[in-house]
Amino acid sequence: MNARNGLAVGLLALGLVIGNAQAAGWCESGKPVKFAGVNWESGMLLTELMSTVLREGYDCKTDSIPGNSITLEAALSSNDIQVFAEEWIGRSDVWNKAADAGKVVGVGTPIKGATEGWYVPRYLVEGKNAKAPDLKSISDLPKYAMLFRDPEEPGKGRFYNCPAGWTCELENTEMLERYGLADTFTNFRPGTGPALDAAILSAVKRKQPILTYYWSPTPLLGRADLIKLASKPGDEKAITVQAGLSKPFYENAPELVAVLEKVNVPIDLLNKALAEQAEYKQDAPTAARAFLKAHPDVWHEWVDAAAAQEIEASL
Repeated sequence: MNARNGLAVGLLALGLVIGNAQAAGWCESGKPVKFAGVNWESGMLLTELMSTVLREGYDCKTDSIPGNSITLEAALSSNDIQVFAEEWIGRSDVWNKAADAGKVVGVGTPIKGATEGWYVPRYLVEGKNAKAPDLKSISDLPKYAMLFRDPEEPGKGRFYNCPAGWTCELENTEMLERYGLADTFTNFRPGTGPALDAAILSAVKRKQPILTYYWSPTPLLGRADLIKLASKPGDEKAITVQAGLSKPFYENAPELVAVLEKVNVPIDLLNKALAEQAEYKQDAPTAARAFLKAHPDVWHEWVDAAAAQEIEASL
């Protein structure tokens, strides 16, 4: 073998070693995989599912960093965290700018069939005792402000927005302006997702009017019979949900990225799991383990046989 061929073979071998080190090296090097510690139910459950799979199946150290979606997307773009389990692609300026700059990457489809909108209780618009039978769309709301009277500002109606710091809170605030509702409805932002749920369930239990933003997947839409108000043509947004990854993680942990790309929870199963979590008052780690125990046929599709065996043994 001449020197040139020897050098070529050596470089090829070095490349293979480096490639293999990258494939399994993130966790073997002791670096943790840090997840966005989002505070809505489906996001928390997906985070725990992904975290458990990486921790138990691939011997990764994992952590969850709390924050709102905007600050966590910023952290993802700077690689302070590596995984945002439920990223609604294209909805956030922070995400869009980071994606355009090549700092974040969306992979897989953890949820298919997600929906969102402005909702009212069915009893408000249907049935012989309906107080607003002609309320069909967001454009009809100016006529019904006093039906949703705000107890703190009784001259206005109350719209229940997302908690401050969620991407949907900014979008809904813009919609209040765009539909000419900002002067007749207060833009009420509950402190947390559970606080929003509590307000909705309390109103439904008492058969009171309530106007709220909401989304699916979630346990609440299985517990409260709500109807989505129609929006103007063009306001309905196509929803794509992916796992958001930092670019360094995407480039340097291909073995783990290959797992996250395959994560998908059928929306009916996800809604059922979320409903059971709410019914039994489980935290997200408990609900994730219950899901993994109950649905090995789902998550076995995400991982290799060796990882599946390790995960099974941990449950």
